[in-house]
Amino acid sequence: MHVAPPSTTLVQDHVALAEIELCGELIIAASAADGERLSPARIDEVLKVVTERAALGRQD
Repeated sequence: MHVAPPSTTLVQDHVALAEIELCGELIIAASAADGERLSPARIDEVLKVVTERAALGRQD
């Protein structure tokens, strides 16, 4: 069995960390929500999603 040296095991996957952070934000929002589910608009707000229409409106 080959074991990698400690220095290579400290490499972080920044994409995975960002995904974990976004999931955490969704969990927090869901736990604070009044209803059973988050609306698509609320999910977009939590994830900071900008719709194409909104993005075009801001460019003017």
